[in-house]
Formats: sequence, C-alpha cells, structure tokens
Amino acid sequence: MSLNSSIFRGAFTALITPFQKDGSVDVDALRALVRRQLDGGIDGLVPCGTTGESATMSEEEQLLVINTVVDEAAGQVPIIAGTGSNDTAKTIAFTRKVSKIDGIAAALVVTPYYNKPGQTELWRHFTSIADEGGLPVVLYNVPGRTAISLDTDTIASLAEHKAIVAIKEASANLAFDSAIRNAVPDDFALLSGDDFTTLPLIAIGGQGCISVVSNLLPRDMSRMCSAALTGDMETARKIHLAIQPLARILFEKSNPIPVKAAANLLGWSGPTLRGPLYEPDGEFIARLQDALSAYGLTS
Repeated sequence: MSLNSSIFRGAFTALITPFQKDGSVDVDALRALVRRQLDGGIDGLVPCGTTGESATMSEEEQLLVINTVVDEAAGQVPIIAGTGSNDTAKTIAFTRKVSKIDGIAAALVVTPYYNKPGQTELWRHFTSIADEGGLPVVLYNVPGRTAISLDTDTIASLAEHKAIVAIKEASANLAFDSAIRNAVPDDFALLSGDDFTTLPLIAIGGQGCISVVSNLLPRDMSRMCSAALTGDMETARKIHLAIQPLARILFEKSNPIPVKAAANLLGWSGPTLRGPLYEPDGEFIARLQDALSAYGLTS
C-alpha cells in the first residue's frame, strides 16, 4: 500500500472541460474554474474523467487539460488525472506520459468498457497499469457506463498492490460498498463516485468523493465531507439534504450535459459539448435555472 493513499480524503471535483464554440479546449475558462475550486476550499481535482469528456478528446487535448490544471493548482491540492481506456497498452502508454507531469498524485483508471473482460482479465489489466504506468492507481468502477463491474474479491486482491491506492466506486450500491470496505485495508481509500451516496459511504468508512456537484458547490461538498469525516454528522446531513434537489437535476441527463449547462448559466464557461452529447432544450434549462436559484447560486 502506497503512503500516497492518505491524501485521498475529502471532496475531489471531477472537472468539466470547457470548450470554445468551435469545440477547442477553452484554456482560460478552465483556469478560472480551477481557481474557483481552490477558492472554494476543494480538497482535490480530477481532470479528464467522465465529467471532463475524456472519451471524446484526443491525447494531445487531454495532456493540455491536465497540464493546465496542474499549472493553475500550483501544488495546492492533490490532482488525480484520468488516464484509462478500454485498451491496456494504450492506458499504460498514456499513464506513463502523464506520470512525467510534476504534480500528479495518481491516475484514475476506469474499468475497460466495450471489451467486457472477466474478473481475471480485469485483475491483469489494472495490475499491468500499476506495474508499468509510473503512477499510483485509483480504480474507477462505474458499471452504468462500462457494462462491467469489479467484484469484491478482485478489488481486495488489487488493493494488495503497493501502487493501487483507492477506488472511485460509482455503482450506487451501498451493500457492495460495505463489502468492499470490509475486504480492503483501512488505508485503501474508498471514494464515492456518485453524489447521492457520498455521505452514506463516508458513514460506512469511506474517505470522501469524486464529485460532479462540486463543480458548482466546492465549498459545500468539501464542508460536508469534512464534517462527516470528523464525526459531525448533523452538519454533514444538513448539507447533504440541501444539495439533493440540485444533484437530482444534474443527473437527469447524461453527465456532463446538465453541469455544463449550469456552468454556462452561471457565466463560468460555455455550454459546448462533444458529440454524441448535445446541449439540453429550453424546458430543461428553465428547470435548471430554477434549481440554481433555489440553491442561491443565482438571483
């Protein structure tokens, strides 16, 4: 187990990637988003994950985004960079490139989609990346997107690897999460990948979350995690319940459609997405505007 596992605690933001109208990365808007996160007291940042639309970005664009986030964060918080794909060799090669960037704490590596490997193959995939990628690995289990899931025994075995330090668990299955917590060492970080389960997961021994909602609410997500991790469950519960209406509308459509629309309504970045995702219709935008207003983000 890597000593680095101790830093994966609290609220990490799964950053959106702002795009210009022509589809290119909006570096200035990305830098402003990072500054807003830091000013809001976020505990960590995750560029080029699902929310960052990495699946439709070139390798050069991903490196641009990761380097920009690292540069703007300037060592203030840990950064976990998304490097995963459905190709083991490609993931190893890209993770090696990212490992050369000073300031990366770990690689976020998703379960390989489309190929549908079994548990033995998944073990080999993640072990190979941990052995050869040059960075600590955060497993990313998101069966709703990949059509496969790590099982408890595989996670427990992978957690024995010195370079596999955490899991972003996005199945929203608390029974499964409880089984994971029982099966892995205490210093293996269990992070919610689902904004609805962050507080319950911390209650069963998790260390925090990689959050979509914190793109909009870095201070509140960080405060909720901090309160829960220090035993102030009343404060954590109040924040959790207050966040839920906004969280629900942010997941009515495929992530990151709603959160990018919200960032646009707040004037932070444009609404442009990469196809096959597209901007939502006016009816949804009106309801999203109401949800932002109800939370106090807009007047």
